[in-house]
Amino acid sequence: MKEGAISKPGFRERGVSMSEMILELQDLRKSFEGTEVLKGISLSVRRGEFITLLGSSGCGKTTTIRIIAGLEDPDSGRVLLDGTDITDFSPNRRNVNTVFQNYALFPNMNVLDNIAYALRLRKVSKNERYKKAEEMLSLVQLEGYGKRMPSELSGGQRQRIAIARALVAEPEVLLLDEPLGALDLKLRRQMQLELKRLQSSLGITFIYITHDQEEAINMSDRIAVMHRGVFEQTGTPDEIYYRPVTSYVANFVGNANIYRNSSGTWAVRSENILIDGEDECVLGGTVKEKSFAGGQLRILVVLDDGQEITASRSGINSALEPGQRTKIGWRASDAVSVQEDRES
Repeated sequence: MKEGAISKPGFRERGVSMSEMILELQDLRKSFEGTEVLKGISLSVRRGEFITLLGSSGCGKTTTIRIIAGLEDPDSGRVLLDGTDITDFSPNRRNVNTVFQNYALFPNMNVLDNIAYALRLRKVSKNERYKKAEEMLSLVQLEGYGKRMPSELSGGQRQRIAIARALVAEPEVLLLDEPLGALDLKLRRQMQLELKRLQSSLGITFIYITHDQEEAINMSDRIAVMHRGVFEQTGTPDEIYYRPVTSYVANFVGNANIYRNSSGTWAVRSENILIDGEDECVLGGTVKEKSFAGGQLRILVVLDDGQEITASRSGINSALEPGQRTKIGWRASDAVSVQEDRES
């Protein structure tokens, strides 16, 4: 592991010292044509951490990493890398690299030249840069592919080459802008494992952006959920899923049920909804839909007050059918009090 990296369990501890922080965003604001895209966001990223910015299109996550990379200037706020204010540094003065969704490989260069290009710009000797490029090929498990052209590679192979090219210059932080978005589902899941393996073995800080909740939960040490230019919540995958603090986070990550009554607003995961036969089933309603999805049975119930609640079960059926009356409920320990969605 790279010197200075900390082990994964350390990411979950409180009271992290400043020396363990590799990147800090301080009150960043950015507007485009009068529309505020970032509304004063702040974030501290730990050395060697895999952190994901998760959110829907237009929430501000791509603007955030473009500011980190130096491709956009914030209207106000600061970016600190390893304690140095780099807000006004040009991209080539920042020890960060970016992997984009379209890979951005040079079509007229073979794989080895693509990987070695950044070292060529730094005037590294030919022998040394090709040696490092070969090492990167081995790291991404593509030994022997150096003479191939990008057009001769599959989507997954091009993605690995783009990562190798970004890593060859040994950045302190690697920014990944939805790098798996163009891949099919099976390959995307395979590459999730590969990326996490690479990050763990190198100890480099990864800042990953995606709109895919499952991807974020599977890969990340921490997740920062973005919405309307702010971070709604930052925490471990367990914290984000089981202890959301706003109705938006509860709904966006895992599609929780949001139930409102006189005592507040509550989030309950569909797998924790009880149907009939339990003491907790005190809310009357009518079954609206019953469907199977990926091995799960989903039952949508419209409560008597008009609110809709979905219950899900794995590998079982139910005699309930649309139009039937039923009762639902949940254990008190499975309901989380959440704040209502923020106004734009």
